[in-house]
Amino acid sequence: MDHFAGLDVSVKDTSVCIVDDAGRIIREVKVASEPDALLAVLTNRIYHFKRIGLEAGPLSQWLFSALAEAELPVICVETRHMRAVLKAQINKTDRNDARGIAQMMRVGLYRPVHVKTLRSQKLRMLLTHRKLLQSKAIAVDNDLRGTLRNFGLKVGMVGTAKFEARIRELVENLPDLAVLVEPLLVVRRVLREQIGILHRRLLAIVRDDEVCRRLMTVPGVGPVVALTYRTTVDVPARFRKSKSVGAVFGLTCSRDQSGERDRPGAISRCGDEMMRAMLYEAAQSMLGRSSRWSWLKAWATQIAKRRGMKRAIVALARRSMDRPCLAREFERNGHFGPR
Repeated sequence: MDHFAGLDVSVKDTSVCIVDDAGRIIREVKVASEPDALLAVLTNRIYHFKRIGLEAGPLSQWLFSALAEAELPVICVETRHMRAVLKAQINKTDRNDARGIAQMMRVGLYRPVHVKTLRSQKLRMLLTHRKLLQSKAIAVDNDLRGTLRNFGLKVGMVGTAKFEARIRELVENLPDLAVLVEPLLVVRRVLREQIGILHRRLLAIVRDDEVCRRLMTVPGVGPVVALTYRTTVDVPARFRKSKSVGAVFGLTCSRDQSGERDRPGAISRCGDEMMRAMLYEAAQSMLGRSSRWSWLKAWATQIAKRRGMKRAIVALARRSMDRPCLAREFERNGHFGPR
């Protein structure tokens, strides 16, 4: 007899529901959200698991890796799809959610999510921390500009290197404002230093990565875009064809069809938001800044004339993944290695 399990994971506890192939509940228990506690329940020899499901979330990568190492048939399920299925329940509780996940595993009504490798997770952390520090540094600069403007002190057009000197120049004869500005300048200086450390680390990784160097041969693609693409794709063999990549990144158009109505909508915006933003920036750079000719740029320029620049940039971001040095490597080799 086959068994199926559903895990509703929270920060502290995980609700576990085990059902048989007829849908009867065999066992329900709540344990700590720790690999050892889950393995103590799931590795019982009386169970013959066919599928074990858990929802994608903050702890899913950690728990998924531990269960997979124990050779359990664990599946990470896409969040929005699971939420839509479980919405039919009248009462939303952890116990009912675990029951619903177990039944989804039994009938095969689920959409699996790729769990990134450990190396990709670490590189992703580098990218997110760098982006976080950048956003905080920009917020400090904007706050200084806005608050000083209230006193008639205009920072004006000034580069990053000369920004602090310009602020000190403005408050030089205003000691009461200088005292208030100084803490932000100190924080800004530390943030910029740490951003530089992370960026140099990023450049060193890209320099030693053959895939990233090949991605950077595309106009508009720099080290940050290349590494983001590398970590987001992670295992290229999981894509059957290159056109599937655009759908996973949320760059394909949604569709509303019913009867005689058939309306194409905006892009779905599902998947990785950071990757979408990076591809958009790369496409924008190719169209607006790069002087290097390419058939992609010529193709997007024709779209811009007919449909506008923004749509052309989105189309270019999606189409750029069909370049031979990008997504066509999936179809030819199943990996990013040499042809």
